[in-house]
Amino acid sequence: MNAVKIEFVLNGKTTKASVKPNTTLLDLLHNLRLTGTKKGCDRGDCGACTIQLDGRAVNACLVLAPQVAGKEVTTIEGIGTPDKLHPLQQTFVDFDAVQCGYCIPGLIMSAKSLLDENSNPTTEEIRNYVSGNLCRCTGYLHQIEAIKAAAKLKQHPNSTKPLEGVL
Repeated sequence: MNAVKIEFVLNGKTTKASVKPNTTLLDLLHNLRLTGTKKGCDRGDCGACTIQLDGRAVNACLVLAPQVAGKEVTTIEGIGTPDKLHPLQQTFVDFDAVQCGYCIPGLIMSAKSLLDENSNPTTEEIRNYVSGNLCRCTGYLHQIEAIKAAAKLKQHPNSTKPLEGVL
């Protein structure tokens, strides 16, 4: 199979790659040493590989790499740094929403897409939006509370109140 040359924006940087036509975006990300996007079921059932493609949450295991040519891909590595976490990453830590951590990047990327679309979601809207992300360690309560807190922080970015006070 002949390789296809693609160019796309990855975490804000123009990226070029040469891939086989049947290479998934998930495999390409791992080949580029971006391993925050997890390989779970490899069938689109678990959500561990959720990324943003042109701002929408999608499962990277279901997207062929050539399909991202000319598009923008954002992974968990592209939304924060160890020194400056994205508000969702920080609230997941603050609300003990991380257990084993395997599903968390996908959950955070799904939640980011939700908050990008709706900065004041209801609990039911949060549940619906992250329903494609499976977590075997928790009952989702802490993750939902973390997403609510991040939504409040997005609405009040200059708040100096502790997170518990913004809910």
